[in-house]
Amino acid sequence: MIRVLLVDDHEMVRLGVASYLSLQDDIDVIGEASNGRIGFEKALLLKPDVILMDVMMDEMDGIEATKRILKDWKEARVIILTSFIDDEKVYPAIEAGASGYLLKTSTAAEIAGAIRKTAQGEKVIEPIVTEKLMNKIAYNHERELFEDLTNREEEVLQLIAKGYSNQEIANELFITLKTVKTHVSNVLGKLEVEDRTQAAIYAYKHKLAK
Repeated sequence: MIRVLLVDDHEMVRLGVASYLSLQDDIDVIGEASNGRIGFEKALLLKPDVILMDVMMDEMDGIEATKRILKDWKEARVIILTSFIDDEKVYPAIEAGASGYLLKTSTAAEIAGAIRKTAQGEKVIEPIVTEKLMNKIAYNHERELFEDLTNREEEVLQLIAKGYSNQEIANELFITLKTVKTHVSNVLGKLEVEDRTQAAIYAYKHKLAK
């Protein structure tokens, strides 16, 4: 028997989903919660096989609840069940460790099927969400690290590539030595390099040095 916890702030949603799942021979709804905080507490208390989690709720949203549940109970399996498909909801939910992401437009049979797959350790994600994730991955691969540099940081990088010391950069750009050190630290961090030499090599490789 697959033990399920429902976390949703809409009573009618919980009632509808619970009513359908109660008709399934292999699924048992062992608890309900009206917000993320209660859901978090009940998840750790009841240890269900699968948690159906809404996103937008008072007191604690579904994303934060998912993070906290998985922090304290790494084996938890959470399916996000929501009306939202916008990027600021999808990516944080997946990054939080959710095992699945379904829309509330899914049929009851699809939800039950997703619960069964999740209980077996499979990831269940809506095709449109998968497409969004793949597009984001492709975008991240296409982007270059230097695109995150500010105009001032690019200037500092160019001077680093020319072999300027921090004091010389400060004199050249009419800024304080402390400010230069901050910019240099930011440049190294954003370019994911360990020292000024690697930063200079990066600058010439990407034709950023003049």
